Amino acid sequence: MNIGILAVDSNYPNLALMKISSYHKERDDNVEWYNPLCHYNKVYAAKVFSFTSNYGYYINTDELETGGTGIDVDKTLPIEIDRLQPDYSLYNLDDKTAYGFLTRGCPNKCKWCVVPKKEGPIAPYMDIEEVAIDGRKNIILMDNNVLASEYGLQQIEKIISMGVRVDFNQGLDARLVTDDIALLLAKVKWIKRIRFGCDTPGQIAECERATALIDKHGYKGEYFFYCILLNDFKESFERVNHWRIKGGRFLPHCQPYRDLNNPHQIVPQWQKDLAGWADKKWIFRSCEFRDFTPRKGFVCSEYFY
Repeated sequence: MNIGILAVDSNYPNLALMKISSYHKERDDNVEWYNPLCHYNKVYAAKVFSFTSNYGYYINTDELETGGTGIDVDKTLPIEIDRLQPDYSLYNLDDKTAYGFLTRGCPNKCKWCVVPKKEGPIAPYMDIEEVAIDGRKNIILMDNNVLASEYGLQQIEKIISMGVRVDFNQGLDARLVTDDIALLLAKVKWIKRIRFGCDTPGQIAECERATALIDKHGYKGEYFFYCILLNDFKESFERVNHWRIKGGRFLPHCQPYRDLNNPHQIVPQWQKDLAGWADKKWIFRSCEFRDFTPRKGFVCSEYFY
């Protein structure tokens, strides 16, 4: 069979597409990125986000299978595909990096997050030894709340004993960091930084508390904070700017709020501008938001009037 792989709206390595590629290559099928000039027996099209555009062109295939959160939050991979090792060659990834999950799901029900609906409550999924294979020592883990699971904490202990470097790239929940957990996190070999969610005013104090505990145990690296931008400009700005005042080790990342039930929602311009300032670190460190000029003739100081 001739199999086409189509990533509709994201260039980030897609774990499902990599596993689908592995499945078909095990069956001696030809697998390649979709080329509209070629004909395929089957094309797999994955869409990550509900607010991005659909693929707008004819797809040259006998059979089309679509999936991903942007298409159907209830659709999952068949178990015989889901448990396969990803085909890292699909994205030409280096042979030292692996991607995966140790847990799936989350016990929280944040209104901006699709995970509870898509994956349900938190549950064990894979072992770090099943992800860090073939000498891959840099592990990108996409768990949504690994600290909420006793199994997840056991996996972090195993990560430490194995000596692999990790990035929990969806962030950790600072509210769950105890002194014992902080000691664990300080022992982990991190890929560049530790990430936390800081989505509400109350989470500022929790992130301050958690980072202080981890630092107490010897961590000296960066912290990275995912900040959902909600409806209040003043609150959002102060939450993001808090980390600028805190210093160079503390980096916020703005994410405009997306209403999961309204894919056609218009994102307010102030959210786009605040993200444009904070998410470009050379701008974030070099000027105040008030002085930021995102486009000709407009200075962000106007938001404060």
